[in-house]
Amino acid sequence: MLLTPAYTYPSQLVTFLRQQGYAVLSPAGVCELTGSRLEDLDALRPSWDDLPPDEYLKDGGRYRRRRHSCFTLDQGDLVPVAHRAHWQPVEYNALHGGMQRWFEPMAAQTVAAPGWSALLRAVGRVCSEFKGARPWSVEAHQFRIDTTDGIGRPTPEGAHRDGVDLVAVLLVGRHGIKGGETRVFETQGPNGQRFTMTEPWTLLLLDDERVIHESTPIQPEGDHGYRDTLVLTYRAGGFQGD
Repeated sequence: MLLTPAYTYPSQLVTFLRQQGYAVLSPAGVCELTGSRLEDLDALRPSWDDLPPDEYLKDGGRYRRRRHSCFTLDQGDLVPVAHRAHWQPVEYNALHGGMQRWFEPMAAQTVAAPGWSALLRAVGRVCSEFKGARPWSVEAHQFRIDTTDGIGRPTPEGAHRDGVDLVAVLLVGRHGIKGGETRVFETQGPNGQRFTMTEPWTLLLLDDERVIHESTPIQPEGDHGYRDTLVLTYRAGGFQGD
């Protein structure tokens, strides 16, 4: 049985982030937050069919494809930055931390789409309301986890923090799979929640200082399955590794 997330309203996002460290928006709520139509967001989805394999998986898996691009956001001014490696310290990613990982950048037509900029600016406004207005260093990760190996691991590093101020996880789509349950736990306490995002453009926001998160492995329901997500991280004071 799939547990449905408890959705909140866009106007209550910051309140819930302060109270419990996370909040979930429905696709309708995401459209309200961004001022976009669902069609604007769906226009981004075909780009997930053109993600290169992740060549850095230390478990030897072939189940992850991804692209990665970076931006700065300052008072609504969203600017792409020169392509750079993704880097995390081992304290936040024991499996892949401490190494520069150069992924292929996002496609130019994806970054230029109206739905894209509206989405990044909207999450940035929430971040500024929650943490205080400042310039944000934004990393964007397109993921496809598939069942090529029989099982796909959305978070092979396990439950983790990302070392940023705010994490946004959007479900872009899931096809022919079971599993992929989202789990959020307090970093300093016993409480946790679990649920499965099934509707495209469901948004999970996480206060990275207060909670850790993970997604359970996926398995195919038929011959092949996959789960597509977009992960956005917002960090004050520059990108990790600078």
